[in-house]
Amino acid sequence: MTESAPPFSLRSVALAAFLPTLLFSIGEGAIIPLIPLVANDLGATLAIAGFISAMIMLGELVGDIPSGFIVSRIGERNSMLWASLLTIIAVLLCVAAPNPLVLGVGIFIVGIATAVFALARHAFMASYVPLVYRARALSTLGGVFRAGWFIGPILSAGLIFVTGSTQSAFWLFIACCLAAATILLVLPDPSGMFSTRASRRAPHPDSTSPDDAPNAQRAPGIFATIRANREVLVRLGTGAALVGALRASRTVMLPLWAVSIGISAPHTALIIGIAGGVDFALFYVSGQIMDRFGRMWSAIPSMIGLGVGHLVLALTHDLPTNVEWFIGIAMFLSLANGIGSGLLMTLGADLAPRRHPAAFLGAWRFTADAGSAAAPLAVAGVTGLVSLSLASGIMGVVGLVGAILLYRYIPRYAPFRPR
Repeated sequence: MTESAPPFSLRSVALAAFLPTLLFSIGEGAIIPLIPLVANDLGATLAIAGFISAMIMLGELVGDIPSGFIVSRIGERNSMLWASLLTIIAVLLCVAAPNPLVLGVGIFIVGIATAVFALARHAFMASYVPLVYRARALSTLGGVFRAGWFIGPILSAGLIFVTGSTQSAFWLFIACCLAAATILLVLPDPSGMFSTRASRRAPHPDSTSPDDAPNAQRAPGIFATIRANREVLVRLGTGAALVGALRASRTVMLPLWAVSIGISAPHTALIIGIAGGVDFALFYVSGQIMDRFGRMWSAIPSMIGLGVGHLVLALTHDLPTNVEWFIGIAMFLSLANGIGSGLLMTLGADLAPRRHPAAFLGAWRFTADAGSAAAPLAVAGVTGLVSLSLASGIMGVVGLVGAILLYRYIPRYAPFRPR
Protein backbone atom coordinates (compact mmCIF):
# COMPACT_ATOMS: atom_id res chain seq x y z
CA MET A 1 0.00 0.00 0.00
CA THR A 2 1.26 3.45 -0.86
CA GLU A 3 2.21 5.52 2.17
CA SER A 4 0.05 8.52 2.85
CA ALA A 5 1.59 11.78 1.80
CA PRO A 6 1.29 14.74 4.13
CA PRO A 7 -1.78 16.91 3.59
CA PHE A 8 -1.06 19.99 1.55
CA SER A 9 -0.08 23.02 3.60
CA LEU A 10 0.89 26.17 1.76
CA ARG A 11 2.63 27.43 4.88
CA SER A 12 4.94 24.40 4.94
CA VAL A 13 6.29 25.18 1.46
CA ALA A 14 5.92 28.95 1.45
CA LEU A 15 9.63 29.70 1.81
CA ALA A 16 10.76 27.34 -0.95
CA ALA A 17 7.76 28.06 -3.19
CA PHE A 18 7.58 31.84 -2.93
CA LEU A 19 10.97 33.26 -1.89
CA PRO A 20 12.77 32.56 -5.21
CA THR A 21 9.85 34.12 -7.07
CA LEU A 22 9.94 37.17 -4.80
CA LEU A 23 13.66 37.68 -5.38
CA PHE A 24 13.34 37.27 -9.15
CA SER A 25 10.43 39.72 -9.31
CA ILE A 26 12.29 42.26 -7.15
CA GLY A 27 15.07 42.29 -9.73
CA GLU A 28 12.64 42.51 -12.63
CA GLY A 29 10.67 45.25 -10.89
CA ALA A 30 13.87 47.21 -10.36
CA ILE A 31 14.56 47.53 -14.08
CA ILE A 32 11.12 47.69 -15.72
CA PRO A 33 10.35 51.35 -14.90
CA LEU A 34 13.82 52.35 -16.05
CA ILE A 35 13.92 50.66 -19.46
CA PRO A 36 12.48 53.69 -21.34
CA LEU A 37 14.85 56.00 -19.48
CA VAL A 38 17.92 53.86 -20.25
CA ALA A 39 16.84 53.58 -23.88
CA ASN A 40 16.38 57.35 -24.03
CA ASP A 41 19.88 57.85 -22.60
CA LEU A 42 21.23 55.63 -25.39
CA GLY A 43 19.60 57.88 -28.00
CA ALA A 44 16.20 56.23 -28.55
CA THR A 45 13.14 58.33 -29.36
CA LEU A 46 10.02 58.05 -27.18
CA ALA A 47 8.44 55.58 -29.63
CA ILE A 48 11.61 53.46 -29.83
CA ALA A 49 11.90 53.51 -26.04
CA GLY A 50 8.36 52.16 -25.88
CA PHE A 51 9.25 49.45 -28.40
CA ILE A 52 12.27 48.40 -26.32
CA SER A 53 10.08 48.28 -23.21
CA ALA A 54 7.78 45.94 -25.14
CA MET A 55 10.63 43.49 -25.71
CA ILE A 56 10.23 41.98 -22.25
CA MET A 57 6.59 41.09 -23.01
CA LEU A 58 7.49 39.88 -26.50
CA GLY A 59 10.20 37.70 -24.98
CA GLU A 60 7.69 36.20 -22.57
CA LEU A 61 5.36 35.45 -25.47
CA VAL A 62 8.10 33.70 -27.44
CA GLY A 63 9.17 31.81 -24.33
CA ASP A 64 5.73 30.54 -23.33
CA ILE A 65 5.45 27.61 -25.74
CA PRO A 66 8.94 26.13 -25.20
CA SER A 67 8.63 26.78 -21.46
CA GLY A 68 5.80 24.24 -21.24
CA PHE A 69 8.03 21.66 -22.92
CA ILE A 70 11.04 22.56 -20.77
CA VAL A 71 9.18 22.39 -17.46
CA SER A 72 7.49 19.09 -18.32
CA ARG A 73 10.85 17.54 -19.29
CA ILE A 74 13.40 18.80 -16.74
CA GLY A 75 11.16 19.74 -13.82
CA GLU A 76 10.18 22.95 -12.11
CA ARG A 77 13.27 23.59 -9.98
CA ASN A 78 15.76 22.88 -12.79
CA SER A 79 13.77 25.13 -15.11
CA MET A 80 13.94 28.00 -12.62
CA LEU A 81 17.70 27.52 -12.14
CA TRP A 82 18.40 27.66 -15.88
CA ALA A 83 16.07 30.65 -16.24
CA SER A 84 18.03 32.48 -13.53
CA LEU A 85 21.30 31.81 -15.34
CA LEU A 86 19.88 33.02 -18.66
CA THR A 87 18.59 36.17 -16.97
CA ILE A 88 22.02 36.98 -15.56
CA ILE A 89 23.56 36.67 -19.04
CA ALA A 90 20.83 38.89 -20.53
CA VAL A 91 21.17 41.57 -17.85
CA LEU A 92 24.94 41.70 -18.34
CA LEU A 93 24.23 42.31 -22.02
CA CYS A 94 21.93 45.20 -21.05
CA VAL A 95 24.60 46.71 -18.78
CA ALA A 96 27.15 46.60 -21.59
CA ALA A 97 24.71 47.78 -24.29
CA PRO A 98 26.29 50.52 -26.46
CA ASN A 99 23.05 51.32 -28.29
CA PRO A 100 19.27 50.79 -28.10
CA LEU A 101 19.41 47.69 -30.35
CA VAL A 102 21.63 45.72 -27.99
CA LEU A 103 19.56 46.87 -25.02
CA GLY A 104 16.43 45.59 -26.77
CA VAL A 105 18.03 42.18 -27.39
CA GLY A 106 18.98 41.89 -23.73
CA ILE A 107 15.49 42.84 -22.56
CA PHE A 108 13.98 40.32 -25.01
CA ILE A 109 16.08 37.51 -23.50
CA VAL A 110 15.03 38.57 -20.00
CA GLY A 111 11.44 38.09 -21.16
CA ILE A 112 12.16 34.54 -22.39
CA ALA A 113 13.75 33.62 -19.07
CA THR A 114 10.85 35.17 -17.16
CA ALA A 115 8.39 32.98 -19.07
CA VAL A 116 10.20 29.80 -18.02
CA PHE A 117 10.61 30.92 -14.41
CA ALA A 118 6.98 31.97 -14.01
CA LEU A 119 5.48 28.90 -15.68
CA ALA A 120 7.56 26.55 -13.52
CA ARG A 121 6.09 27.94 -10.31
CA HIS A 122 2.59 28.16 -11.85
CA ALA A 123 2.77 24.47 -12.81
CA PHE A 124 3.62 23.53 -9.22
CA MET A 125 0.58 25.41 -7.91
CA ALA A 126 -1.74 23.93 -10.54
CA SER A 127 -0.59 20.40 -9.71
CA TYR A 128 -0.51 20.38 -5.92
CA VAL A 129 -2.85 23.07 -4.55
CA PRO A 130 -6.35 21.74 -3.69
CA LEU A 131 -9.19 23.34 -5.63
CA VAL A 132 -10.95 24.62 -2.51
CA TYR A 133 -8.38 27.37 -1.96
CA ARG A 134 -6.66 27.46 -5.33
CA ALA A 135 -7.51 31.10 -6.06
CA ARG A 136 -6.06 32.23 -2.74
CA ALA A 137 -2.86 30.29 -3.37
CA LEU A 138 -2.47 31.60 -6.90
CA SER A 139 -3.40 35.11 -5.84
CA THR A 140 -0.67 34.81 -3.23
CA LEU A 141 1.72 33.84 -6.02
CA GLY A 142 0.49 36.85 -7.99
CA GLY A 143 0.95 38.91 -4.82
CA VAL A 144 4.54 37.72 -4.55
CA PHE A 145 5.21 39.00 -8.07
CA ARG A 146 3.52 42.28 -7.16
CA ALA A 147 5.55 42.53 -3.96
CA GLY A 148 8.68 42.29 -6.06
CA TRP A 149 7.41 44.93 -8.47
CA PHE A 150 6.74 47.15 -5.42
CA ILE A 151 10.07 46.57 -3.66
CA GLY A 152 12.19 46.57 -6.83
CA PRO A 153 11.44 50.14 -7.98
CA ILE A 154 11.85 51.46 -4.43
CA LEU A 155 15.28 49.83 -4.16
CA SER A 156 16.29 51.01 -7.63
CA ALA A 157 15.22 54.57 -6.78
CA GLY A 158 17.46 54.48 -3.71
CA LEU A 159 20.36 52.97 -5.63
CA ILE A 160 20.10 55.57 -8.39
CA PHE A 161 20.00 58.35 -5.80
CA VAL A 162 23.15 56.99 -4.12
CA THR A 163 25.13 55.98 -7.21
CA GLY A 164 23.78 58.44 -9.78
CA SER A 165 23.58 55.62 -12.35
CA THR A 166 20.55 53.75 -13.67
CA GLN A 167 22.80 50.73 -14.31
CA SER A 168 22.83 50.01 -10.57
CA ALA A 169 19.28 48.66 -10.93
CA PHE A 170 20.50 46.08 -13.44
CA TRP A 171 23.21 44.91 -11.02
CA LEU A 172 20.49 44.54 -8.40
CA PHE A 173 18.64 42.19 -10.78
CA ILE A 174 21.79 40.06 -11.12
CA ALA A 175 22.17 39.86 -7.33
CA CYS A 176 18.52 38.82 -7.00
CA CYS A 177 18.92 36.03 -9.58
CA LEU A 178 21.99 34.69 -7.77
CA ALA A 179 20.10 34.73 -4.47
CA ALA A 180 17.07 32.98 -6.02
CA ALA A 181 19.28 30.27 -7.54
CA THR A 182 21.02 29.72 -4.20
CA ILE A 183 17.69 29.26 -2.42
CA LEU A 184 16.49 26.82 -5.08
CA LEU A 185 19.63 24.75 -4.55
CA VAL A 186 19.63 24.86 -0.75
CA LEU A 187 15.97 24.45 0.21
CA PRO A 188 13.95 21.26 -0.46
CA ASP A 189 12.02 21.09 -3.72
CA PRO A 190 8.36 21.68 -2.69
CA SER A 191 7.00 19.54 -5.53
CA GLY A 192 8.83 16.52 -4.13
CA MET A 193 7.06 16.90 -0.79
CA PHE A 194 3.61 16.47 -2.34
CA SER A 195 4.22 14.31 -5.41
CA THR A 196 2.60 11.28 -3.78
CA ARG A 197 -0.45 13.27 -2.88
CA ALA A 198 -0.77 14.59 -6.44
CA SER A 199 -0.47 11.12 -7.93
CA ARG A 200 -3.36 9.91 -5.78
CA ARG A 201 -5.66 12.82 -6.49
CA ALA A 202 -8.83 12.21 -8.47
CA PRO A 203 -9.02 13.85 -11.89
CA HIS A 204 -10.47 17.32 -12.14
CA PRO A 205 -14.22 16.99 -12.84
CA ASP A 206 -14.19 19.51 -15.65
CA SER A 207 -11.19 18.12 -17.50
CA THR A 208 -11.66 15.74 -20.40
CA SER A 209 -8.02 15.69 -21.44
CA PRO A 210 -6.55 12.23 -22.05
CA ASP A 211 -3.77 13.33 -19.74
CA ASP A 212 -6.13 12.73 -16.83
CA ALA A 213 -6.66 9.07 -17.62
CA PRO A 214 -5.55 6.81 -14.75
CA ASN A 215 -2.92 5.03 -16.80
CA ALA A 216 -1.54 8.11 -18.52
CA GLN A 217 2.21 8.37 -18.06
CA ARG A 218 3.51 10.72 -20.71
CA ALA A 219 2.79 14.42 -20.83
CA PRO A 220 0.90 15.42 -23.99
CA GLY A 221 2.74 17.41 -26.63
CA ILE A 222 2.19 21.15 -26.80
CA PHE A 223 0.59 21.11 -30.24
CA ALA A 224 -1.72 18.22 -29.33
CA THR A 225 -2.73 20.20 -26.26
CA ILE A 226 -3.48 23.28 -28.33
CA ARG A 227 -5.61 21.28 -30.77
CA ALA A 228 -7.54 19.60 -27.95
CA ASN A 229 -8.26 22.92 -26.23
CA ARG A 230 -8.52 25.26 -29.21
CA GLU A 231 -12.09 26.37 -28.45
CA VAL A 232 -11.39 27.64 -24.93
CA LEU A 233 -8.03 29.08 -25.98
CA VAL A 234 -9.66 31.10 -28.75
CA ARG A 235 -12.70 32.29 -26.81
CA LEU A 236 -11.78 32.71 -23.18
CA GLY A 237 -8.15 33.00 -24.25
CA THR A 238 -8.98 36.18 -26.18
CA GLY A 239 -10.37 37.68 -22.99
CA ALA A 240 -7.20 36.61 -21.18
CA ALA A 241 -5.13 38.23 -23.92
CA LEU A 242 -6.94 41.52 -23.36
CA VAL A 243 -6.30 41.26 -19.62
CA GLY A 244 -2.63 40.79 -20.44
CA ALA A 245 -2.78 43.72 -22.86
CA LEU A 246 -4.13 46.14 -20.25
CA ARG A 247 -1.66 45.00 -17.63
CA ALA A 248 1.25 45.34 -20.03
CA SER A 249 0.00 48.68 -21.31
CA ARG A 250 -0.06 49.98 -17.74
CA THR A 251 3.48 48.73 -17.15
CA VAL A 252 4.82 50.49 -20.25
CA MET A 253 2.48 53.48 -20.34
CA LEU A 254 3.34 54.86 -16.92
CA PRO A 255 7.14 55.11 -17.45
CA LEU A 256 6.60 56.54 -20.94
CA TRP A 257 4.11 59.06 -19.57
CA ALA A 258 6.60 60.07 -16.88
CA VAL A 259 9.30 60.64 -19.52
CA SER A 260 6.85 62.59 -21.67
CA ILE A 261 5.84 65.01 -18.87
CA GLY A 262 9.38 65.40 -17.53
CA ILE A 263 9.45 63.38 -14.29
CA SER A 264 12.99 62.37 -13.24
CA ALA A 265 14.23 58.76 -13.11
CA PRO A 266 14.31 58.35 -9.31
CA HIS A 267 10.90 60.03 -8.94
CA THR A 268 9.47 57.77 -11.66
CA ALA A 269 10.77 54.68 -9.90
CA LEU A 270 9.44 55.93 -6.56
CA ILE A 271 5.93 56.71 -7.86
CA ILE A 272 5.66 53.39 -9.68
CA GLY A 273 7.04 51.58 -6.65
CA ILE A 274 4.40 53.10 -4.36
CA ALA A 275 1.72 52.21 -6.91
CA GLY A 276 3.10 48.69 -6.84
CA GLY A 277 2.52 48.69 -3.09
CA VAL A 278 -1.17 49.44 -3.66
CA ASP A 279 -1.27 46.60 -6.20
CA PHE A 280 0.45 44.20 -3.81
CA ALA A 281 -1.80 45.04 -0.85
CA LEU A 282 -4.85 43.60 -2.61
CA PHE A 283 -3.57 40.19 -3.67
CA TYR A 284 -5.23 38.19 -0.88
CA VAL A 285 -8.46 40.16 -1.21
CA SER A 286 -8.59 39.10 -4.85
CA GLY A 287 -8.12 35.45 -3.93
CA GLN A 288 -10.82 35.61 -1.28
CA ILE A 289 -13.23 37.16 -3.76
CA MET A 290 -12.57 34.48 -6.37
CA ASP A 291 -12.79 31.56 -3.93
CA ARG A 292 -15.94 32.83 -2.21
CA PHE A 293 -17.94 34.43 -5.01
CA GLY A 294 -16.36 33.29 -8.28
CA ARG A 295 -13.78 34.41 -10.81
CA MET A 296 -16.16 36.93 -12.40
CA TRP A 297 -16.25 39.17 -9.33
CA SER A 298 -12.54 39.79 -9.63
CA ALA A 299 -12.25 39.83 -13.43
CA ILE A 300 -14.94 42.34 -14.38
CA PRO A 301 -14.17 45.12 -11.84
CA SER A 302 -10.46 44.80 -12.62
CA MET A 303 -10.90 45.18 -16.38
CA ILE A 304 -13.39 48.02 -16.10
CA GLY A 305 -11.03 49.84 -13.75
CA LEU A 306 -8.02 49.38 -16.02
CA GLY A 307 -10.03 50.56 -19.03
CA VAL A 308 -11.42 53.64 -17.29
CA GLY A 309 -8.00 54.50 -15.86
CA HIS A 310 -6.42 54.51 -19.33
CA LEU A 311 -9.25 56.62 -20.73
CA VAL A 312 -8.90 59.26 -18.00
CA LEU A 313 -5.11 59.32 -18.32
CA ALA A 314 -5.49 60.11 -22.02
CA LEU A 315 -7.17 63.42 -21.12
CA THR A 316 -4.51 64.71 -18.69
CA HIS A 317 -1.24 65.04 -20.62
CA ASP A 318 -1.34 68.78 -21.25
CA LEU A 319 -3.06 69.86 -18.03
CA PRO A 320 -1.12 72.17 -15.65
CA THR A 321 -1.60 69.55 -12.95
CA ASN A 322 -0.51 66.63 -15.15
CA VAL A 323 1.98 65.33 -12.56
CA GLU A 324 -0.70 65.17 -9.87
CA TRP A 325 -3.07 63.45 -12.29
CA PHE A 326 -0.31 61.01 -13.21
CA ILE A 327 0.24 60.05 -9.56
CA GLY A 328 -3.49 59.64 -8.88
CA ILE A 329 -4.14 57.55 -11.99
CA ALA A 330 -1.08 55.39 -11.32
CA MET A 331 -2.56 54.55 -7.93
CA PHE A 332 -6.03 53.92 -9.41
CA LEU A 333 -4.64 51.59 -12.09
CA SER A 334 -2.77 49.69 -9.38
CA LEU A 335 -6.00 49.35 -7.40
CA ALA A 336 -7.79 47.94 -10.45
CA ASN A 337 -4.92 45.62 -11.26
CA GLY A 338 -4.66 44.42 -7.66
CA ILE A 339 -8.31 43.35 -7.59
CA GLY A 340 -7.44 40.98 -10.45
CA SER A 341 -4.34 39.52 -8.80
CA GLY A 342 -3.92 35.87 -9.71
CA LEU A 343 -6.89 35.89 -12.09
CA LEU A 344 -5.18 34.48 -15.17
CA MET A 345 -3.19 31.92 -13.20
CA THR A 346 -6.36 30.78 -11.43
CA LEU A 347 -8.31 30.45 -14.68
CA GLY A 348 -5.41 28.54 -16.21
CA ALA A 349 -5.28 26.16 -13.26
CA ASP A 350 -9.08 25.71 -13.41
CA LEU A 351 -8.85 24.65 -17.03
CA ALA A 352 -5.61 22.63 -16.99
CA PRO A 353 -5.44 18.83 -16.60
CA ARG A 354 -4.27 17.86 -13.13
CA ARG A 355 -1.61 15.28 -13.94
CA HIS A 356 0.49 17.12 -16.54
CA PRO A 357 -0.56 20.79 -16.55
CA ALA A 358 2.60 22.35 -18.00
CA ALA A 359 1.72 21.93 -21.69
CA PHE A 360 -1.73 23.46 -21.30
CA LEU A 361 -0.43 26.22 -19.05
CA GLY A 362 2.20 27.08 -21.64
CA ALA A 363 -0.53 27.44 -24.27
CA TRP A 364 -2.76 29.39 -21.87
CA ARG A 365 0.04 31.75 -20.89
CA PHE A 366 0.84 32.19 -24.58
CA THR A 367 -2.67 33.54 -25.22
CA ALA A 368 -2.43 35.97 -22.29
CA ASP A 369 1.10 37.02 -23.17
CA ALA A 370 0.08 37.57 -26.80
CA GLY A 371 -1.88 40.52 -25.48
CA SER A 372 0.98 41.50 -23.19
CA ALA A 373 3.35 41.58 -26.14
CA ALA A 374 1.00 43.26 -28.61
CA ALA A 375 -0.16 46.09 -26.35
CA PRO A 376 3.24 47.77 -25.79
CA LEU A 377 4.01 47.46 -29.51
CA ALA A 378 0.67 49.09 -30.27
CA VAL A 379 1.37 51.82 -27.70
CA ALA A 380 4.77 52.47 -29.27
CA GLY A 381 3.32 52.51 -32.80
CA VAL A 382 0.43 54.85 -32.02
CA THR A 383 2.77 57.09 -30.00
CA GLY A 384 5.18 57.33 -32.93
CA LEU A 385 2.43 58.01 -35.48
CA VAL A 386 0.08 60.20 -33.44
CA SER A 387 0.50 60.67 -29.68
CA LEU A 388 0.85 58.92 -26.35
CA SER A 389 -2.55 60.25 -25.29
CA LEU A 390 -4.32 58.55 -28.20
CA ALA A 391 -2.50 55.30 -27.38
CA SER A 392 -3.80 55.49 -23.80
CA GLY A 393 -7.36 56.15 -25.02
CA ILE A 394 -7.27 53.19 -27.40
CA MET A 395 -6.09 50.88 -24.61
CA GLY A 396 -8.93 52.14 -22.43
CA VAL A 397 -11.48 51.03 -25.03
CA VAL A 398 -9.69 47.66 -25.34
CA GLY A 399 -10.09 47.20 -21.59
CA LEU A 400 -13.84 47.67 -21.75
CA VAL A 401 -14.08 45.19 -24.64
CA GLY A 402 -12.11 42.70 -22.56
CA ALA A 403 -14.57 43.07 -19.68
CA ILE A 404 -17.41 42.12 -22.04
CA LEU A 405 -15.58 38.99 -23.28
CA LEU A 406 -14.81 37.84 -19.75
CA TYR A 407 -18.43 38.41 -18.72
CA ARG A 408 -19.55 36.16 -21.57
CA TYR A 409 -17.03 33.31 -21.43
CA ILE A 410 -15.96 32.83 -17.79
CA PRO A 411 -19.39 31.39 -16.83
CA ARG A 412 -19.24 29.05 -19.82
CA TYR A 413 -15.75 27.61 -19.33
CA ALA A 414 -14.90 28.27 -15.66
CA PRO A 415 -18.24 28.35 -13.81
CA PHE A 416 -18.13 28.97 -10.09
CA ARG A 417 -19.13 26.07 -7.88
CA PRO A 418 -19.36 26.86 -4.15
CA ARG A 419 -17.38 24.38 -2.03
